[in-house]
Amino acid sequence: MPTTHLLYLHGFRSSPQSAKAQMTAARVRQQHPAAHFWCPQLPPSPREAMAMVAEGTSHWPAESTAVIGSSLGGFYASWFAQQRRCLSVMLNPAVNPARDLLRHIGEQTQWHNPSEHFYFQPHFVDELQALDVRHLPPAAPQMAIIAKGDELLDWREMAERYAQAQLHILDGGDHALSQFELYVDEVIAFCQLV
Repeated sequence: MPTTHLLYLHGFRSSPQSAKAQMTAARVRQQHPAAHFWCPQLPPSPREAMAMVAEGTSHWPAESTAVIGSSLGGFYASWFAQQRRCLSVMLNPAVNPARDLLRHIGEQTQWHNPSEHFYFQPHFVDELQALDVRHLPPAAPQMAIIAKGDELLDWREMAERYAQAQLHILDGGDHALSQFELYVDEVIAFCQLV
């Protein structure tokens, strides 16, 4: 069944203004106007973020939903795909954010709007652990795009975590996947949009 609803989950300190989110939204609008696209601004609390996503997608048909997630959003996308048993695409996904974000506890600024501040609380680490689905086999087909040049996350760890996915391992690149324009059409095709 074609995908009628596509969710995009941004990363830590990111927003719906990210280049990848904007590019994806534009492609969906241009090539798949019948599909519903949603990229919400996620709150800093992982529990609240996933509660908001669950609530906002509660009326979506599970059999025609797909999710794309970047960085921390990739970690969230894996959780969402398990809940909804739907197609998922991970872009330089965080594999163990409970470990990696420990050093980011405290005051943070939003990447696309540095005047916007939020506080990453210590208990958010526990909330991340509660969302970890690494021990579960994929609930539906997955694609992962991983850059060896990612300056924030270890590409080997990502590749091992998503070994069962349709993997694209890029030589070079960066955490932001600056070359995403070369892959956006493939990502959209994988999502099988209506």
